[in-house]
Amino acid sequence: DPKVSEFPIYISFCFILYISRFAIRKIMLLEFSQYLENYLWVNYTPKVSSNAYLMSICCIVNEKFRENVPAWEVFKKEPSHFPFFFKCVMEAVLNGDEAGLTLREQTVLLVFLDHCFNSLEVDLIREQVQQLISLPMWMCLLPSRLQQELKKVPKLQKFWNLIKKKFDKMDADAAEQAKKERTFLLALIKKFRGILMSIPPSVLFFALLPTRRWFNTVLDDSHLVVSCHLSSLAQREKEGHLFCQLLDMLKFYTGFEINDQTGNALTQKEMTTLHYDRITSLQRAAFAHFPELHDFALSNVAAVDTRESLTKHFGHLSPNTLHQVASYLCLLPELAEGQDTIYEKEYLLELLVSRHERRISQIEQLNQMPLYPTEKIIWDENIVPTEYYSGEGCLALPKLNLQFLTLHDYLLRNFNLFRLESTYEIRQDIEDVVSRMKPWQSEYGGVVFGGWARMAQTITAFSIVEVAKPNIGENWPARVRADVTVNLNIRDHIKHEWEGLRKHDVCFLITVRPNLPYGTRFDRRQPFVEQTGLVYVRGCEVQGMLDDKGRVIEEGTGGVTLITGHLVKAWGDTS
Repeated sequence: DPKVSEFPIYISFCFILYISRFAIRKIMLLEFSQYLENYLWVNYTPKVSSNAYLMSICCIVNEKFRENVPAWEVFKKEPSHFPFFFKCVMEAVLNGDEAGLTLREQTVLLVFLDHCFNSLEVDLIREQVQQLISLPMWMCLLPSRLQQELKKVPKLQKFWNLIKKKFDKMDADAAEQAKKERTFLLALIKKFRGILMSIPPSVLFFALLPTRRWFNTVLDDSHLVVSCHLSSLAQREKEGHLFCQLLDMLKFYTGFEINDQTGNALTQKEMTTLHYDRITSLQRAAFAHFPELHDFALSNVAAVDTRESLTKHFGHLSPNTLHQVASYLCLLPELAEGQDTIYEKEYLLELLVSRHERRISQIEQLNQMPLYPTEKIIWDENIVPTEYYSGEGCLALPKLNLQFLTLHDYLLRNFNLFRLESTYEIRQDIEDVVSRMKPWQSEYGGVVFGGWARMAQTITAFSIVEVAKPNIGENWPARVRADVTVNLNIRDHIKHEWEGLRKHDVCFLITVRPNLPYGTRFDRRQPFVEQTGLVYVRGCEVQGMLDDKGRVIEEGTGGVTLITGHLVKAWGDTS
């Protein structure tokens, strides 16, 4: 009925928002009753569209994605009003403050748009999203930056001229609508910078080639990553931890080793060439226009492409000079004669340094990863969530979509997810074993264990016997060998399991410094690390067992049993 009353929708929205504060149980109840299919969308028309109506639809769609159920089927059955609905959501996201929407409500709308950008396989969604992320959005770039980008791919100049002619022929209303669509993401970036303390950025735009092809240049021209890096939220150790992890993912994908126009993966040689081109263009600008930077301009690239070296050469320049350097590189608009820059020196310096510093290749990053997870990764809830994760918030995890940038991107995401899944299993084992051991603080400040575990023993003696020199091109030891002595004063069948450890078996060395006095009960609902006083977790690989005379017990000999203990020779994780 086109004359459907908005009152039930307003009541349901007020119930969800003001009474339950977007409680998942209430939204689940509405979704389970097919509120979207049976009432909201079938009665939606431009005449009844309102903020309450938009919020109700977006809440239900977000809940469907959280539950991993099909969300777009109802829209595909009746697609006539979806373009108007999508435009209303865009306007509400940008003008939420003027419309009286709270930050929580604007976040719901933003999450809905995020789901749209991640559903490009749906024709109905792709038709709307493509209007926001096509070549015409480059009208947001600086004129000098636009010409620089068009020169990189000559055929784009022809397409750009056709776009300009088509835009000039539009009437006033069509031109205004086209301008809104082309500048939407840039306006969203500017709004995000204004409320940087509250909303984390989305990474999915850059993990898919159709969305990153044109938008990656717009994002680079807006310098959003620099603003995020210098924000006060990024400096907060606790509140900004998740934000920093998401920012690292954003930086990784904005600089991913791929050609945004062709979609071809770039080799290490091609990435090095691009890096050298950036540094040499900066050196040419410094040599031609800034005499105080002649030392930098005449240095070789390898001597000046580190963060420390760039900060040393540019740190003493005034803000106006830094702005002029950035304008020569088409990063900022030119300063008028006698005009002072509006940017702070810290921002300008970070803009130049972050753009020209040497980046570690993906292969080097993989090689620098530890072989076994440490305590920093194992108990990081943003990376390895608990089994009670409800799916409400965002996590700093890679996502498996239908599209990937390159084969390496596909393999890297699967590798990271598999590594984190293994880490979760390791955490469960460690928490179970340490809880059974019941570490408490003794009267003299040491550690006393009030329990026991089948495959966990206190270390009687530990000594490092070898630290090998790093291999060429690496900055960590090639191997670290240690002798670990444990006292097997346990039952015979458990002792046989310990004696069954063989070469290449993996063990974990754990350090605990508990603060709880003897006899304190452990509460599994409280944080595990704080209760047990766990400090370090390091993985190692068994290289062999020694008998009481220091001889290696060969595999298959059997019959060698120690009364007091075993000496285990192990390789430590050197990363």
